[in-house]
Amino acid sequence: MVHVISRKRLSDFARRHPDAEGPLAAWYRIMKHMSFSSFGELKRTFGSADKVGPLTVFNISGNRYRLIAAIHYNRRRVYVRHVLTHLEYDRGGWRR
Repeated sequence: MVHVISRKRLSDFARRHPDAEGPLAAWYRIMKHMSFSSFGELKRTFGSADKVGPLTVFNISGNRYRLIAAIHYNRRRVYVRHVLTHLEYDRGGWRR
């Protein structure tokens, strides 16, 4: 199992964007119960996931939202850095 840090970011975002609640919950369930040892393995499950530097970007809710995470495969930890609307993601402030 994988430890996802922090679920609070997911729930805070879902409160502001209720249509993201189901897709974020599905992402969380998959991440929590899978054990990926590499980005290649993760990509087989999340086909739209992309590497952006050291971070992994997931499309959520039909690409309406973006979840940005730092994944430490060897420690089985996923650090949710940001959950953003597509517009917020495109602005690029999360890269700083």
